[in-house]
Amino acid sequence: MKILIAEDDNVSRLVLLTKLGKMGHEVVATEDGEAAWSAFLAERPQLIITDWMMPKVDGLDLCRMIRSHVQEKYAYVIFLTALTGKKYYYEGMEAGADDFLNKPVDMDELTARLRVAERILSLHTEVAQLEGLLPICSYCKKIRDEKDTWQPIEGYISTRTEATFSHGVCPSCIEKYMKPEMEAYRIKKLSKT
Repeated sequence: MKILIAEDDNVSRLVLLTKLGKMGHEVVATEDGEAAWSAFLAERPQLIITDWMMPKVDGLDLCRMIRSHVQEKYAYVIFLTALTGKKYYYEGMEAGADDFLNKPVDMDELTARLRVAERILSLHTEVAQLEGLLPICSYCKKIRDEKDTWQPIEGYISTRTEATFSHGVCPSCIEKYMKPEMEAYRIKKLSKT
């Protein structure tokens, strides 16, 4: 799994980088939230492990930035913090965190949390695939909508997007449909003369 670390403490960052790398993960490590945001946009990691308190951009703001960014796949965010208490927990959850770990990080606990993160990310992927399926008639190509009614693909798409349609005929259909009709018309016209 591709993991982004945002940790301003050099020792903690190096420990996480080394341990996660040994576990087989692809890891990108940054020293603050600003660098982490740039790495997030460039690398598209599946999981972010971020310190709460960092210079430039803290973990809360980094998490908010990630959540406000439109992305193809869900990014799982784990906060590392020495802060304790419900106040901080709720504040982190409001920012969009998925999980919390207390510092110093217990590697066995982190391993277990990563397994949970992998399961959740897998479920997100599966749901996105299912939401992307369109039931389409294999004969007439009409699409069944959420009201269980069948409608032409043009109608379905035009009511859900800003797309408009112009009609044309592809080369295959010209060969299959139009040429035989044109030939029949030509023969009929010739037979009348």
